Amino acid sequence: MRIKVLKDGPYEVTGNVPLKEMKIGADGAGESTHWVDGREFETEETYHLCRCGNSKNKPFCDGSHMHGFDGTETADNISYDEAAIVYRGDGMDLMDAEGLCAVARFCDAAGSTWRLINDAETGETAVRQACNCPSGRLTAVKDGKKIEPKLPKEIAVVEDEPEGMHGPLWVRGGIEIEAEDGTVYEVRNRVTLCRCGNSANKPFCDAMHMDGGEE
Repeated sequence: MRIKVLKDGPYEVTGNVPLKEMKIGADGAGESTHWVDGREFETEETYHLCRCGNSKNKPFCDGSHMHGFDGTETADNISYDEAAIVYRGDGMDLMDAEGLCAVARFCDAAGSTWRLINDAETGETAVRQACNCPSGRLTAVKDGKKIEPKLPKEIAVVEDEPEGMHGPLWVRGGIEIEAEDGTVYEVRNRVTLCRCGNSANKPFCDAMHMDGGEE
């Protein structure tokens, strides 16, 4: 299974990678609290996903990138451990690579995750919030071990219904992402890819879809 970033073009997905929709679920106060499974897409062994944001057949590519899309990759190909700041809490730590934030807002529910790690009684909530972070910006660490959710190898098209936005592509379960020059980004359990075309951290999402750049 692999995702290839094509020069100024779409994501080429190979290896029969399942594709589905996942919606951000909210509580009565509108805070992100859970994920809701959406529809599953029919795909072939190889398919192409829109990266420019202009396809009329989202999430699939329809060739709209041919009309002047600049898909130059700008992300630093460094490891998560290098990028993350570590916050020390009561019995657990929280790793935070802020540049990966996709603004799914799970870290805000029940009080911020950064505050929750400071109280052993709220540690379980902090872990759940960190694990719900689709981009993997946040990772809870306990007894020196990173806590990761068990995710299938698949791509999820994020729908941010509470905010009325189409979100990024959530790459789950550790699928290789190959840059246009053939190098491979660090394989991680949770990654979000830009599909609005406006990220300043291509190919990864930097939440520009929340600023009028609909994904």
